[in-house]
Amino acid sequence: MSVSIPLKSSKLVSWKPTGRLQQTLAGCVERNGVGLHSGKLSSVRLWPELASRGRYFEFRCRSIPAAVEFAQVSPLCTSLSKDGFRIRTVEHLLSALEASGVDNCRIEIEGFDDKEIDAEIPIFDGSARTWVEAVEEVGLAVATDLDGNSVEKMAPHVNEPVCAWRNDSFVAAFPSPAVQITYGIDYPQAPVIGRQWFSIYPLDNLVYSTEIALSRTFCIYEEIEPMRNAGLIKGGSLENAIVCSASKGWLNPPLHFREEPCRHKILDLIGDLSMVAQSGNQGLPVAHIVAYKGGHALHADLARRLIMS
Repeated sequence: MSVSIPLKSSKLVSWKPTGRLQQTLAGCVERNGVGLHSGKLSSVRLWPELASRGRYFEFRCRSIPAAVEFAQVSPLCTSLSKDGFRIRTVEHLLSALEASGVDNCRIEIEGFDDKEIDAEIPIFDGSARTWVEAVEEVGLAVATDLDGNSVEKMAPHVNEPVCAWRNDSFVAAFPSPAVQITYGIDYPQAPVIGRQWFSIYPLDNLVYSTEIALSRTFCIYEEIEPMRNAGLIKGGSLENAIVCSASKGWLNPPLHFREEPCRHKILDLIGDLSMVAQSGNQGLPVAHIVAYKGGHALHADLARRLIMS
């Protein structure tokens, strides 16, 4: 087993061994679909990668690491940008890869317009189910470096409380011996959703695939027209989101879970915090993460605070 690459620690985070080896995919797998916001088709291939290379996107012969340094604030999604090229809506794919233990992966994305400098990950049914199934289809393998050596997987442990907030919304991480996530949402404009809380512990591959990955993205029916007028959700439909009307309730039941909107927020959070990962190591911090009325921008703010303080 080779020695892992030195990691950037901060006063808030210490990297500690997990007792496991870094992993990658055992083979290549491809999925095609339509982007939620662009409405455009794209093809995504997930390739095995060497140990310590981490997860990164390849688009137009350019490499964009799945790291918070390249995260860009986008309405209603997380994007990664480098050298003028952008990959949108990466959170569901990264969430599934992080939770499934795919530490090293080359993510090749192709659009169907050679002039585009933007690409978007397909939305599928609005959950992470398709990506979890894709990983299960090819399976996992121990990742090795160029010399054939395996590398021990490290994890970021939170040393002291840290919080990102905006008005009455916040995302905080507290020291904990294991990963625990507690999330709260509040939608008074949609009484059927209202205020919800959901907590998950412990978080492992099985729990993620059965309790989190199936949760779909959601929206308020009365907000659809303003979003479309803003150039968003061009690919949105009742097949890739659960839609709630303020007066009529859910327009396309049944839900997969009673607290499906809240669980989906946890799915997004895992994807966004996966960008803390360095050199093929765990991204999701070992901490009790508590969020209330959070979103992609706050998730990314917490990730930046953890590794840049």
